[in-house]
Amino acid sequence: MGGGSRYPYPKYVWSPAGGWWVRPSNWASNTAVAVLGIVVVSATVWSASARLEKRTVQPDRWIPSMLWAKEFTDKKDTTTETH
Repeated sequence: MGGGSRYPYPKYVWSPAGGWWVRPSNWASNTAVAVLGIVVVSATVWSASARLEKRTVQPDRWIPSMLWAKEFTDKKDTTTETH
C-alpha cells in the first residue's frame, strides 16, 4: 500500500499546501496558531452579534440567544415599554 515510490518533481513549482510529500516539523505549533486565530475571530463575531442583536417580534418561547443577547440580559421590563 502506498502507490509506488517517490518520483522526481520540479523544485520551481510553488504550492500553498506545501508541495509534494510535505511533513513539516512544526505542524503542531502551526495547528495551535490556526486554532487560536479561529477562536479569536469567532469570539469577536459572537460578541458583536450578541451586542447588536435586536428582535422586532419577541419570542413566544425560550430560545438559546436569550442567555447572551443584551436585549434579554438587561434587567428592565420590556413588556411595559412604550415605543
